[in-house]
Amino acid sequence: MFDRLREDINSVFARDPAARHALEILTCYPGLHAVLIYRVSHGLWGFGLCWLARLVSHVGRFLTGIEIHPGAQIGRRFFIDHGMGVVIGETAEIGDDCTLYHGVTLGGTSWEKGKRHPTLLNGVVIGAGAKVLGPITVGDNARIGSNAVVVRDVEPGTTVVGVPGKVVFGPVSSAFALREETARRIGFDAYGEVRNMPDPVSQALDSLLDHARDVEREIADLKKQLAANPNKEGQSAERSESE
Repeated sequence: MFDRLREDINSVFARDPAARHALEILTCYPGLHAVLIYRVSHGLWGFGLCWLARLVSHVGRFLTGIEIHPGAQIGRRFFIDHGMGVVIGETAEIGDDCTLYHGVTLGGTSWEKGKRHPTLLNGVVIGAGAKVLGPITVGDNARIGSNAVVVRDVEPGTTVVGVPGKVVFGPVSSAFALREETARRIGFDAYGEVRNMPDPVSQALDSLLDHARDVEREIADLKKQLAANPNKEGQSAERSESE
């Protein structure tokens, strides 16, 4: 139990730069409170105590403004940022390392029993106000933009925006993956930046990251050459002095 709580706290630190220390997260983050209450209600649901599970869930909704049905399946390191107005239906399934912002709905499109809510695979991010409806699947590491309405499956690594939701960016290219790696290494991670955006600032940043990667590669090559010929520089200096 404490390991899961530690994971949840660390996930907040990783995804919210406003978080300062663990006590602040434990006392001031309704998204974390909602997840903890959900785990209690989900355990009761699993034991067949459905009314009590719904009651606990209702108390959590009253305290946090986040409604998570106790029958939903939620993985590890799930983070709800801000959280007010989030609704997660009974048959929703959420994988590991997913992030939801305020106003997100994982809802159904039918009154029939059975699977009627979305399945989010690992690493999915859903922006504020987005509605993901029906028994659809959102692939690994997909992004859904704010206020989008999504009613069809989303491929892994894609970005969906608009009403109805449309794919605007495909899976991550190798060039973009290298840029992300370079950005993380030098301490720059543009929040919400989407690959290949038709924006001059974004394109300039991409060029800078490409240049930084090329410079790093050239420096690494020079270091290898110097390591292979450690006396070459000294010999050149002696030759210059003798002349």
